[in-house]
Amino acid sequence: MNSRLDPRRILVTLAAPLMAIVFAFIITSLVLFAADDPIVDTWTTILDVGSQPRSISLIVNSATVFYFSALAVAIGFRMNLFNIGVDGQYRLGVFTGAVVGSAVSLPKPLHILVIVLTSMIVSALWAGIAGILKVTRGVSEVISTIMLNAIATGLIAYLLRKVAVPVAGSNNIGTELLPGSARIGGLGLIPDSPVKIYGFIVVAALAGIGYSVLLSRTRFGFDLRATGRSESAAVASGVNVKRMIVISMLLSGATAGLVGMPVLLGEAYSYSLAFPAGLGFTGIAIALLGRNHPVGIAIGALLWAYLDVSGNPLQILVGFSSEIVTIMQGVIVLSVVVAYELVRRFRISQEQRRVARALEAQPAPREPQGVGA
Repeated sequence: MNSRLDPRRILVTLAAPLMAIVFAFIITSLVLFAADDPIVDTWTTILDVGSQPRSISLIVNSATVFYFSALAVAIGFRMNLFNIGVDGQYRLGVFTGAVVGSAVSLPKPLHILVIVLTSMIVSALWAGIAGILKVTRGVSEVISTIMLNAIATGLIAYLLRKVAVPVAGSNNIGTELLPGSARIGGLGLIPDSPVKIYGFIVVAALAGIGYSVLLSRTRFGFDLRATGRSESAAVASGVNVKRMIVISMLLSGATAGLVGMPVLLGEAYSYSLAFPAGLGFTGIAIALLGRNHPVGIAIGALLWAYLDVSGNPLQILVGFSSEIVTIMQGVIVLSVVVAYELVRRFRISQEQRRVARALEAQPAPREPQGVGA
């Protein structure tokens, strides 16, 4: 077996992201041109964001939150399940965690652990409803998780009115503030930045490692990937597909329970009407960008956060709507999907040609000679 690196294979692997970047740049520039917006100033402003310490800290913090959301979605994707309900799952989990955290008094490490586990368990159980409906009644997880998002929104609004207190200095309402023992201090990783990095970023790194080990180094991960590729083949090999579906939804939901933790424990210290929403749908796009790989997801989360943070400078310095960022994000997702599909087809074509050449190079079989000839 030839263990040397194949330059052509490396180039093909790099072709997809490079094509996506070029295509996104061209399409976005055409949109700017059609809207009569300054193209050069726009790209200069976006590139300048990465040189500012405060912006870098904001990017890393946003990417940390996005990373958890994308991991939750990716677990379902690897099982060929579409968990569209991450948004409702994480909001219900973080709300419950905030209520429990403000009601108990414990030492710091234990207090934080109780909040995190509460959020993960509630989110997992909420996602498990969709899994049970799928295996017992054949209900599509896409439909059930979308409906559960709506139910979670109404349930949180109802419960919040029962436990809410006024947020000082605003018309907002939220849960009681978490005590100091339930807060995680920030990390001064970016020099000269007034904004600290969420301490929960350490958990994000561990979650990425755990995700990779689970999928690639365990029997459960093999069964999960096998079921996602071919359910009939998995059944033939002895995998209990219904059990895998429920467990995968529970794992996806438990990971969704971590989405709101960086903000709750490191910044907001309360669940209020202003708590970030919509992060579950962002996770779907980032999981697609990262091809469900933990490193790819991290890069996709950083890119998405970079563009998000660029929105305010574009409004203030360039003077046009920050919706151009949304357009760019959508174009990038479409570009990545198209680019990877083109590269996939190219690889299949190349492999077919290689096999054809190998078959042609083989000598023709010799005819057997008769006995006594």
